[in-house]
Amino acid sequence: MGEIATFSKGKGISKNDIDEMGITECIRYGELYTYYGETIDDVRSKTNVGVDTLILSEANDVIIPASGETMIDIATASCVLKSGVALGGDLNIIKTKNDGVFLSYYLNSKKKLEIANLAQGISVVHLYSSQLCSLSLRLPTL
Repeated sequence: MGEIATFSKGKGISKNDIDEMGITECIRYGELYTYYGETIDDVRSKTNVGVDTLILSEANDVIIPASGETMIDIATASCVLKSGVALGGDLNIIKTKNDGVFLSYYLNSKKKLEIANLAQGISVVHLYSSQLCSLSLRLPTL
């Protein structure tokens, strides 16, 4: 995957930073398990944290949790379909010129167990971009 993507991390948005009247849409890692599927176009949470301190999405970004309770939960990919959404801490951000929607479905189906096996830890498991970078993909050409 390192040949088709660049990797970064989100920046912390605490539960206390969530405000239903907030001006900036935001995604926190726990919401990937409970609310979102392979694509995200309707963002659930908002914050008033200054945008100059946040990491904002670009349409087509794929996000995967960087930590979680179980290896299988952490292997959950979602494609953010809109730009300007604040991406919380504990999110791996994958930027690619490939189709992010296809990539998120592919990672959640064919590669889910492989991603889960990359995760490290016992009580809290972690998934690092260096591990994702080494993931072997078989993507079709357009």
